[in-house]
Amino acid sequence: MKRLPVIPTILVGLAIAAMIALGIWQLQRKGEKEALLAQLSANRTLPPIAFPRIPVGEALLFRHASAFCLEPVSFKAEGGRNAAGAHGWRQIAQCRTGAEGPGFAVQIGVAKTPDAKPIWRGGEVSGYITHAPDHQPMIATIFSRTPKTLMLVADKPAPGLGANPEADLSAVPNNHLAYAVQWFLFALVAAVIYAIAVRKRMKAGSL
Repeated sequence: MKRLPVIPTILVGLAIAAMIALGIWQLQRKGEKEALLAQLSANRTLPPIAFPRIPVGEALLFRHASAFCLEPVSFKAEGGRNAAGAHGWRQIAQCRTGAEGPGFAVQIGVAKTPDAKPIWRGGEVSGYITHAPDHQPMIATIFSRTPKTLMLVADKPAPGLGANPEADLSAVPNNHLAYAVQWFLFALVAAVIYAIAVRKRMKAGSL
């Protein structure tokens, strides 16, 4: 009686089990993300707070906050959109808050070109909280549990810059169902391919 190859079957079985486990995990993450989105929607109506200086996860996204920028020490441009939905370059200032704090980032407006030179000297700034750009690969974002750096998006733009867009829940995607379906499909495809390969070998009499 011909038997299945033991080691290849175990390896493929473990791979399929891992894919199924990842799919189930993504379904769990879907429920967590839906609860988070409900909280973020409520955040937009809550009273303003002092802007936190340390990463605190996603729980404060879109909450109104204020901070004092003692001095902008640097500026950088990131692609994005202005309040009207037009493409532009988000101007993000890194602020100094004094010897007692690590500073914070604030998006002070949107320029039409990446080489804009913002005219802004700091001071009191208010807006809503969002994630600072980190250019982390998507796969790392899926599995990472490390809180992202937060920044403010100013309510009023600096002179010469376009207004920032309002808080938008679509900026926090809930793609976990799609990821779950992908993992389940990968598991199915792996099982089918292995079954076909084993069947061909058995017919050829090489087992």
